[in-house]
Amino acid sequence: MQLINEKQIKAGKIFDRLNETYEPFYQNQFGAAYLGDSLELMKKLPDNSINLIVTSPPFALTSKKEYGNKASADYVEWFMDFGKEFKRILTSDGSFVLDLGGAYLPGHPIRSLYQYELLIKLCKELNFFLAQEFFHYNPARLPAPAEWVNVRRIRVKDSVNVVWWLSKTEYPKANNSNVLRPYTDAMKNLLKKGYKAKLRPSGHNITGKFSRENAGAIPPNVLDFQDEEIATNLMTLGNNDSNSGYMKGCLEAGIKPHPAKFPRRFAEFFIKFLTEENDLVFDPFAGSNTTGWVAEDLKRHWLAFELVESYLEGSKYRFIGNKTAETVENCLPLFTLNENGNSESKTA
Repeated sequence: MQLINEKQIKAGKIFDRLNETYEPFYQNQFGAAYLGDSLELMKKLPDNSINLIVTSPPFALTSKKEYGNKASADYVEWFMDFGKEFKRILTSDGSFVLDLGGAYLPGHPIRSLYQYELLIKLCKELNFFLAQEFFHYNPARLPAPAEWVNVRRIRVKDSVNVVWWLSKTEYPKANNSNVLRPYTDAMKNLLKKGYKAKLRPSGHNITGKFSRENAGAIPPNVLDFQDEEIATNLMTLGNNDSNSGYMKGCLEAGIKPHPAKFPRRFAEFFIKFLTEENDLVFDPFAGSNTTGWVAEDLKRHWLAFELVESYLEGSKYRFIGNKTAETVENCLPLFTLNENGNSESKTA
């Protein structure tokens, strides 16, 4: 038993409030996953209680997928009900990170504008601010639609999602020192030799401060995780983790893995960038619950809501690695508060 801080007390109260009505599907030291409709479950969350929402909802794709995507024509209005709840539950310095894939208009080789229409509506009607846009590159994505890419060959493979970083104020909590990239060899050499201050042809005045050692380079807004542990901002994030504990666990238990898994380093980047330890991270479309898994490792409290039971069942293997299916049900304790304000653990 150990004393806990104010953030832990706040998180414990939120879990207790949820648990008055809903039983967790499973739990861990820092968070819990719940099976059900996010819109209903969110009604139990207090105003201004979530530090970070990071999610990848079902995309508005041309063809229907098994994870329940809406048609692009209906997507924006469908999503706005979620957007209103997200705005309500975010803290004043909180962030909402939304990963969205693109879509073609049915039967035509031209793109839907739904991601941009949704962005404008979230900002104009719900008064979110666009803090910054990012780009999520998945090199493992298959060429599609086949008609335009493979058959007629008049389009190229679509491998990039847009990522909107939204906030309730102009100054959400953020610290890019937490996501610095390793210096390139060229930059290391420049720091060693020193840099002569001068005005560059672009008009930028580069001072002697440029030669300062800052423990790493600030990531640009094209994230590239392919060769680095922490990224840039075209995020190169393949999703073919066939050898992971999650995939092995699902195979052993006879559970079909989620068809559109969230990359670990995507969640890791934004959780490190936009939160501190013991903050509360929320994924309303949890799927295989990469967000909760990463938050647990980074000592952030987390909530995961998911509508499909088999996805949550499989997501347990995120937390137990290569343990056998028989041990899944007994693996996950969650702290709650006792009357003295101390933490206690209980089993799922």
